[in-house]
Amino acid sequence: MIHEKYQGKLREAVKIMPEAELTLLASEIRQRIIESVSKNGGHLASNLGVVELTLALHRSFNTPEDKIIWDVGHQTYVHKMITGRWDDFDNLRQYGGISGFPKRCESQHDMYDSGHSGTSVSAALGYAKARDLTGGKYSCVAVIGDGAITGGVAFEAMSSAGSSKTPLIVVLNDNTMSIGKNVGGVAKYLVNLRTSKKYINLKQNVKKSFEKMPGLYSSLEWMRDSVRKTVVPDTIFDDIGFKYYGPIDGHNIAEMCSAFEAAKLLNKPVIVHVVTKKGKGFVPAEQNPSKYHGIGAFDPQTADARDTEPSNSWSDVFGNVLLDIARKDKCVAAITAAMLSATGLSPMHKELPDRVFDVAIAEQNAVSFAAGLALGGMKPVVAIYSTFLQRAYDQIITEVCLQNLPVTFAIDRAGVTGHDGETHQGVFDIAYLRSMPNMTILSPSNAGELKACMEFAHDKDGPCAVRYPRGKAPIGEVCSSLDPQIIRKGKDGIIFVSGSMVRTAVEGAERLSAKGIELTVVKLICLKPLPEKFVAEMISGYDHVFTLEDGCIMGGIGEELGSISSSLSKPARVLNMGWPDKFIEHGDAAQLAAVYGLNAAGIASRMEDFIENKA
Repeated sequence: MIHEKYQGKLREAVKIMPEAELTLLASEIRQRIIESVSKNGGHLASNLGVVELTLALHRSFNTPEDKIIWDVGHQTYVHKMITGRWDDFDNLRQYGGISGFPKRCESQHDMYDSGHSGTSVSAALGYAKARDLTGGKYSCVAVIGDGAITGGVAFEAMSSAGSSKTPLIVVLNDNTMSIGKNVGGVAKYLVNLRTSKKYINLKQNVKKSFEKMPGLYSSLEWMRDSVRKTVVPDTIFDDIGFKYYGPIDGHNIAEMCSAFEAAKLLNKPVIVHVVTKKGKGFVPAEQNPSKYHGIGAFDPQTADARDTEPSNSWSDVFGNVLLDIARKDKCVAAITAAMLSATGLSPMHKELPDRVFDVAIAEQNAVSFAAGLALGGMKPVVAIYSTFLQRAYDQIITEVCLQNLPVTFAIDRAGVTGHDGETHQGVFDIAYLRSMPNMTILSPSNAGELKACMEFAHDKDGPCAVRYPRGKAPIGEVCSSLDPQIIRKGKDGIIFVSGSMVRTAVEGAERLSAKGIELTVVKLICLKPLPEKFVAEMISGYDHVFTLEDGCIMGGIGEELGSISSSLSKPARVLNMGWPDKFIEHGDAAQLAAVYGLNAAGIASRMEDFIENKA
């Protein structure tokens, strides 16, 4: 085995390894990725596609002196393997194990903590400016996918780099995919660049003619540029100040290294356009890269999932409910940011394609676009994961809430989602949406309530957010009202709970009941505006009040309930339970809940101690 031969010095060895060994190493890496992801889940197709690209980067650049910034970062498994973490992959994405994303605390070779798309060029430009101001000599490289580059922030950074002429290298990893098939003008533009038959044929013929004179071929850069510009006009990258190399075979290490070495010699911004195949080396992932982009455990021999996604997932329920609503109202439209299937919009897109819009990885654009649709008489529904909706914070406030527009935000993956870690935990949406005037926030606890919430949002003449978690949606009747519901009654305290935490609260109350402590459990579906009069009346009958939410405590509904209690003539003692003021690490969601005392046993223990004045 090649990786065993070099005994932990793989990164150094990659720089001098014979080409035959590099090929064997690439094969070993792919096998290791398949082995690990099949056991723990993770991002499969994207990592299989960048094996040779990563090897070429580490062959040409010397981290940590040179700075390689990975956009999104879900495709850094190969990078991690060759920078000392090969053996750690048995615990990839597991609690206490290595992250599925770059983490500076994990290795000096991880230059930037990432997890959201479009940020790499800005970060690399920042590193490059710092280098120039401090007299450094290192290279700064941003590795960005053709999906991530559709986000506006990437072009903002490239425009800034091009105008300032700051030397840096942008590697555009072009595989025609983000999570799903790429859409929009940028995607079509890249297709045209990589499929210009005139240019590709001419380039191959010229290269063949100079096969016996490789040094001369490499030195005639000006001739190659002239040939390209004769057949293909200046690219958009040329126009904003970048030197363009490509398209280059992203599975040909020698060709990529040649381009990287040339890029290092130029004292200006350079873009190296490499074309890769997502899922390369694993036929099921090659044939269905969307399915194998992010996947749970599976059988590496048959490619069958070990734990299949539930047919009645929250996303599926949402998608079917929205389709029913859209069938009845021609003004309903849906918007997603490159996550058509993942957010449950595929059924509506199939039946009503003219009213489903995929705006690519551009959440800010999605929300402003929704505002325009609403002003034009439509009823838009923006379906985005909680963690990604954060990127459109300003647009939600100034474009939607300020104008009090009827835009519904379907917030998928709300709460702690698990193995993707800090950048993907959806724990902040309640806190940041609560501060926005005109916003209504709903949190259903079962499929029936989700349907009722979506119907309420559809009928509301103003912004409304409906948040729901990842996973299987419990079955429940469609409720006729979104008013608070008293689930059980007790004399010793009261707990207010919402959404995915309802079952946990009930189980916690049952544990205390076995000890003779009886709690009232109140389910809140509408988190904003809270029914203050009802809440005040309920609180006034108890000495001990608890709140439980699948969101951060800071800024959560618990704070408002505590404020209501403090305004009473006889305030109750209040204990707010939720995720603490820190970024929640990666791990199984149930395990994380246990670690932070947010499972049934944990909340029961905390409430008992509070009632008995132990906490």
